[in-house]
This record gives sequence, C-alpha cells and structure tokens, in this order.
Amino acid sequence: MSSTVRTRFAPSPTGFLHIGGARTALFAWAYARRHGGQFVLRIEDTDVARSTPEAVQAILDGMQWLGLEADEGPFYQMQRMARYKEVIGQMLAAGTAYHCYTSREELDALRAEQEARKEKPRYDGRWRPEPGKVLPEPPAGVQPVVRFRNPTEGVVAWDDQVKGRIEIANAEMDDFIIARADGTPTYNFCVVVDDWDMRITHVLRGDDHVNNTPRQINVLRALGAEVPLYGHLSMILGDDGTKLSKRHGAVSVMQYDEDGYLPEAVINYLARLGWSHGDDEIFSREQFVEWFDLDHITPSAAQFNTEKLNWLNAHYIKQADNARLAGEVASRLARRGVNPEAGPALEAVVALYKERVSNLNELADAVELFVVDVHAAPEVLGQHLTEAARAALASLRARLAAAPWDKAAISQAIKDTMAEHGLKMPQVAIPLRVALLGVPQTPSIDAVVEVLGREVVLQRLDRHL
Repeated sequence: MSSTVRTRFAPSPTGFLHIGGARTALFAWAYARRHGGQFVLRIEDTDVARSTPEAVQAILDGMQWLGLEADEGPFYQMQRMARYKEVIGQMLAAGTAYHCYTSREELDALRAEQEARKEKPRYDGRWRPEPGKVLPEPPAGVQPVVRFRNPTEGVVAWDDQVKGRIEIANAEMDDFIIARADGTPTYNFCVVVDDWDMRITHVLRGDDHVNNTPRQINVLRALGAEVPLYGHLSMILGDDGTKLSKRHGAVSVMQYDEDGYLPEAVINYLARLGWSHGDDEIFSREQFVEWFDLDHITPSAAQFNTEKLNWLNAHYIKQADNARLAGEVASRLARRGVNPEAGPALEAVVALYKERVSNLNELADAVELFVVDVHAAPEVLGQHLTEAARAALASLRARLAAAPWDKAAISQAIKDTMAEHGLKMPQVAIPLRVALLGVPQTPSIDAVVEVLGREVVLQRLDRHL
C-alpha cells in the first residue's frame, strides 16, 4: 500500500449532502490534509433507480460551499462497469466467486424454513463448488447471479481507528452476491474494487457500514489487495437525543447557506461533533487540519446542538470582513426582490449590525430597513409617536437639516433637542428609530442616522410631522 495517506468520501447520490455526510467528508479531507496526502471524491451511483443528476449536483455544491476540495475525482461508479466485470471474471476464474442459479422462489422458501427453525436467514451454499461436491445442471434459460466464496472458518478482525478491535466470525456471513443476474455489480463489491484501484489507505465512514467491513475485507484479501485502515464514525443525534431528522438539522448542507450560516462556522461546528482538541471550541480550518487526528474521535454518538452552532455563527459573522458580509446581504436582498443599491453603502450598515445578529438572514433583515422605505405598524406608531415625541422630532429635524453630517454633530443635535424639551434619551431616540426604521430598537441612534444619510432621514421624518 502507498505510504502516502489517501482518503475518500463516497456518497450515494440518492439525496442531498446532509450534515452526517458532511462531517464524514470533513474528517476524511482533514486527515489527508494533515498528512500531506490525497482526498478522493467518488460518487457511488450504481443505484440507478434512486440516483439523480440533481442529487449529484447537490453533493458537489455542498462540498464546494464547505471548501472541501478533492484532489482527485469526482469518479462515478457507473463509468467503471467494465472494470468491475473484468475483476468478477478474474474471480470466477480463480474460484473465489461462482455462479448461483437459485431462484427468488427458492430463496424465499429457504428463508421461511430457516425462520421457522428460528435460524438466521442466510444462503445455504447450494451452488458453492467444493471438492467432491457434484453440482446440479444449470437450469435452462436462467441467468445466474455471481456470489463471493466467503471463507467458512476463522474470523475477520480489524483495529477500527475509532471503535477499537472488532472481530466477526466468518461463519456469521454467507456467500453474498457480487453481481446480479443482469450483470450489474453490487455495492459491497464495487466499493472494494474502487478502494483497491484508488489506493485508499484510510476509510472513514459512518458506523452503519460496520457490517459491510468484514465482507469487504474478505473480498480484498481474495483479490490479493492490501486492506486499508477503517474508522467508523458514530451517528449524530438531534438536540433532544433522538436520531437526527429533518426537524433537527438533517437537511441539505446548502440549507445552512439558505438559513444564513457561514461555511467556516459550519466547518468549525462539524469538527467538534465527535472530535475534540482539549477544550478548544473556536478554531480555523487551518488549525483543525493541524490538530486533527483519529485518536480523539469519540466512539459514542455526538449530539447536535443548534444553540452552539448559532453561537459559533454569530462569532464568525463578527469576525468577517464587512465587504464580504455586504456581498452576502446583497445577494439575499436581491433574492427577496429588493434592490441592494437603493440605500446607503451596505458595508456601513453591515458594520452597525454584525455584532447584533446570529445569521446572515437576520443581518439582511436589518439592512433591508435602510434600503426599503419602511412604514411602522400603526400600533407601534401609536405607542411611540406621541404628541410630545412629534414635537421633539420636529425640533430635531430642524437641527439635522443644518448640522454637519457626522456622528458627533448628530449626537449633539439629539442632546440639544432633549434639553430643549426636557426629555431623556429614550424619549427621543425610540420615536426617532420608529420614524426612520419602523422599529423601536437599533444600534446607537446617532450612528444609524449618520449611515442612513441626511436626505433619507429628513424625508422619513417629514411624513410623521
């Protein structure tokens, strides 16, 4: 086996790239990066009935958004059929695989008999060639499947990189099908040939694959191939401790983009789902690659925590460049049918709000108030724009019309208005917020007024006076 670390992510395009798959991809990508190796992307699309081009694109989009670039691939299993058939032919010739003519009806009857005896249902090897065994004549017109000649004695053992030592008795496994009657190879066979041909050294995948591993190891050994190291990642539970579902976050990775998360926040959060580096909670992608190892992946299930993801996202929004955030907000406003250029410079508005939001959609909501001519709800106007408040705003309007347009001058105009009318800051600032943006709470009012611009401020005040 190559001394260079080679990992792979091999999703089936039967749906979107969900959070569990994204974590698997992240760990495989990071391990390859950590060791100066290669990360391979493989699309396992042999389930023709369920695989769709849309699902393939969703996987590629999710990987790109997360920044998990592959060094090789994507490779598609459907484009490797000739190779699988070549290997099956070699195995038939070597006697490590054989044709089986058992019909579906015969298999159903066999299963019923075994279940009646309370035995584990399994193929009984009736077409398995053995020394001295006479096989029946193949029935006419029946296309056989191809079965792997699984060892009958001993155990398959491997030192799982996450779960520790695992041993499965060969007697527990039957001769599974590696090619269907129509000639198409099965999942457990294709994976083996792919991992062999692609020289994969480390297979990191979900622990729902543990039962596949001994079968795959046996096929690899039958082919004379080296066996990679396996590490099976435990499942991710929802906030409530139950299996992750759509209501918890088992949605497309691209839904996190839609919901206003930054990819670096999602990456940071995924990294902590089942892996740790001491008590570190916040770290860059580069730090993660530098720190990542298999020893600190926990074998127990990880629990999704939406609150923590939101906290991380808020942190990364605070740290983000204003120009980048402005671009994110502009695209969100455009999707809402709002012209992002209809108001003040978005970077200036973003700077006011970036420390007050936990996602980009909240940021876009705030910015929209500066771009769209907002009208407060009647009950909000009734509560805050009293006769006394309107009188104060009229005085303030006159001051703002003549004041230099900077934060200090605006602040002084507000203070002078408070003194003239004998009011406290909230008695002027809150009505001013409602008049200008339709809401009673905003960042510092002098900063809001400065960014909104003199013309818009005077125009919005006039309609309430």
